[in-house]
Amino acid sequence: MSEFTEQQVRTDVRSWLEANWDPNLGLVEWRNKLVDSGWGAPHWPKDLYGMDLPVGLVPVVDEEFESFGAIGVAKIGIRVFAAATILAHGTELHKEKFLRRILTGEDTWCQLFSEPGSGSDLAGAMTRAERKGNKWIVNGQKVWTTSAHKAEYGLLLARTDIDVPKHQGLTYFILDMKQPGVEVVPLRQMNGYASFNQVFITDAEIAPEYMIEGEGEGWKVATTTLMHERRTADGLRKYSKPSDRPERIYKEEAAEIAVALEPYKWYPQRAGRVDLIMQRATETGRINDPVVRQEIAKLLILDRAAEWTARRARAAQAQGRTQGPEGSLGKLASSYIARASNQVHTLITGSDAMLTGEDSPMDGMIAEILVSTPAISIAGGTDEIQKNIISERVLNMPKEPRSDTDRPFRDVPKNIVS
Repeated sequence: MSEFTEQQVRTDVRSWLEANWDPNLGLVEWRNKLVDSGWGAPHWPKDLYGMDLPVGLVPVVDEEFESFGAIGVAKIGIRVFAAATILAHGTELHKEKFLRRILTGEDTWCQLFSEPGSGSDLAGAMTRAERKGNKWIVNGQKVWTTSAHKAEYGLLLARTDIDVPKHQGLTYFILDMKQPGVEVVPLRQMNGYASFNQVFITDAEIAPEYMIEGEGEGWKVATTTLMHERRTADGLRKYSKPSDRPERIYKEEAAEIAVALEPYKWYPQRAGRVDLIMQRATETGRINDPVVRQEIAKLLILDRAAEWTARRARAAQAQGRTQGPEGSLGKLASSYIARASNQVHTLITGSDAMLTGEDSPMDGMIAEILVSTPAISIAGGTDEIQKNIISERVLNMPKEPRSDTDRPFRDVPKNIVS
């Protein structure tokens, strides 16, 4: 492509689709063809299945695919963060082995960061990786791990040195989740779902070539993963919706979406379901209450402001700026919106908001919102963590005094025995 103009991109995408789109192909077969063309991830480098297209023109490609009825590459789940991390920090081996299968959807990934004894202190991770001979041996426990029961690979942050300050002793690995020594146990949540898992790791093995960056550089890599995660914290508001067309590729995509979104089906509820507020206020008659109307207005203003902030972040990305701490602004805004929406739903529905079952408001949906919204203030880094990031890295305020970052990790007080 000689020039990157919107019209030229539209013309080239449509010409390629007209020549190649076939809904009777299998999903993976089609995606392999798409990956080879560069249109599956056009903003990626040309030598890595892309076209070096400016990020700002990617929505143009997406629009053409949608209007044509064509299916794109796999974009749901932790695989998105895995791809971004590998692109930024991975070796040629990592890129060759994993990126194509991420785009085709053949591999599912999970994120092995959080631990029972560390809470929001990711740098306090205690899962150990020790070099023995020509491999790393891993022992420890991870928690709140989405889709670990289906994942082929995990993004693992493990401690490789306890004799240096905690941020310096972490290393980032790619873990084979299907090997012996990796046990996945589901966690039941108070809203009734079991979207997350505990992962118990006992003498699991990792070959040296599956380390990302160098030994002790895991914090740098993890920061990249988290920045992408936080920037997309509210991305599941817009779900992928399967087509009801009868051709093979649509049926296979529908099956993929059902499996991929199963852990996330309550995520709209944890975000507060602002989209249901006006409907509920109208059908209950509470829209006529001036106090209720005032609280609804406050919520909708907050929600719209957060959307504008998200648009600014997308505009920055379109200009080629790297992922930065501004993602924490969006993450924190999502928490505030969820809590405000929770309160407005309760104001509208009253004590009936606590009821579940068929006779409850919206078949229990309102109650599910109330017990799900606390999660958004925890997942992906607590509100307190986001405030620290914003104060230190956005507002350039001095860091809070710490007593655990300038001494060997072995000497730092811990919640559990190391």
